[in-house]
Amino acid sequence: MNSTYIQLKQNLEYLKMKQMLLHLDEVLDFITANNLSFTEGLVKLTSHEIDFKEANMIRSMVKVGAFPHHKELNDFDFEFQSSINEQEIRDFETLRFLEAAENIVFLGSSGVGKTHLATSIGIAAAKKRYSTYFIKCHDLIQQLKKAKLENRLEARLRHFFKYKLLIIDELGYLPIEKNDAKLFFQLIDLRYEKRSTILTTNINFNSWDDVFYDPVIANAILDRILHHAHVINITGKSYRLREYMIPVSYTHLRAHETSAHL
Repeated sequence: MNSTYIQLKQNLEYLKMKQMLLHLDEVLDFITANNLSFTEGLVKLTSHEIDFKEANMIRSMVKVGAFPHHKELNDFDFEFQSSINEQEIRDFETLRFLEAAENIVFLGSSGVGKTHLATSIGIAAAKKRYSTYFIKCHDLIQQLKKAKLENRLEARLRHFFKYKLLIIDELGYLPIEKNDAKLFFQLIDLRYEKRSTILTTNINFNSWDDVFYDPVIANAILDRILHHAHVINITGKSYRLREYMIPVSYTHLRAHETSAHL
């Protein structure tokens, strides 16, 4: 029995089954104490290895996603941002929209939580092992532009196409030249009805002509983005300015004190 046990440990070490080796004694004791069958014991032992590898895979997928921070939906203050339908956002976390190749557009002024929400949904997708990637719109354009100059645009477009979920952050914060707009259109057209894209923008749709400097291209991009899309219009206040906001009662009190001294 002792030689068999040693051989088993050596086999697990050779196969690099580190978690099975680590939990071997614990599982053997559990099998003996509960009079389990060989199959039941093997299932329990191999589960340790699978759980560890799954956790590593999830961490790897999240890391590959290149998210700007690790913020999830439970970290979002829905009470502060009351213009958002929390149930609708929670439904995105189920990832049904991915299976339908639908898009999501978060529209609102700076600091209202667009990037937080987009990132949260992206992390949820990565944890379910969907290939996900986060990129600023300006950085995306620069990569496509560079690839075109180096005659490898097709390869770069295929690279961004492969992601089941692509998150493009801050569209419209910087103007996009006419030729660059055509590159952006090629990517959106390639992903149209095949992959899901999440965009965050502070520009209303009727002003996208100003962003892309070409109404034809702007309309073509909008048409493909919005055809199968959920648009979340956030009209609340900025989270970044929240800590600097002076309570109304305090403001009125100071005004009253000032007038009393005049």
